[in-house]
Amino acid sequence: MSDLKNLSLTGVERFFKPNEVIVSKTDLKGRITYANEIFQRIAGYTEQELLGQPHSIVRHPAMPRCVFKLLWDTLEAGEEIFAYVLNRAKNGDHYWVFAHVTPSFDEQGNIISYHSSRRVPRRDVVEGVITPLYKQLLDAENSFDNSKEGLAVSFQAVLDLLNEKGVSYDELIFSL
Repeated sequence: MSDLKNLSLTGVERFFKPNEVIVSKTDLKGRITYANEIFQRIAGYTEQELLGQPHSIVRHPAMPRCVFKLLWDTLEAGEEIFAYVLNRAKNGDHYWVFAHVTPSFDEQGNIISYHSSRRVPRRDVVEGVITPLYKQLLDAENSFDNSKEGLAVSFQAVLDLLNEKGVSYDELIFSL
């Protein structure tokens, strides 16, 4: 796969229907083990192109890395998470989702995989809150030559926002 920053972007947004759910499953390393037909259609990939690939194959470069850090930290702690995510289709189009990601457990309580269901997001939230917030976080990440420093600063900005509002991440997301 080519480097994310070198992928073309069309500026064209793709949409899916409110009754459709994009579903995927990944292994513990985030490699896709299942992708439903809706995911394939919206992302523009065949099942063969998706299976075994890192889920970041659909990562849009305008998506702040700190959101994914929060997502992975939450999942690895055995908890579910909800998040607004901007994805990139194979041809460079983009699409917004409201994701619900959960760990899957074996009989002993060990995390064995992850499951993501994505629905149509609320447009007023995407346009009025999430897009400006993500731009601010991405600007913070990109203001450092060292990507780890940028990630740390943007992640701290998310934690500061949650502290300021006195809510958890999920509480914030559902209050929007």
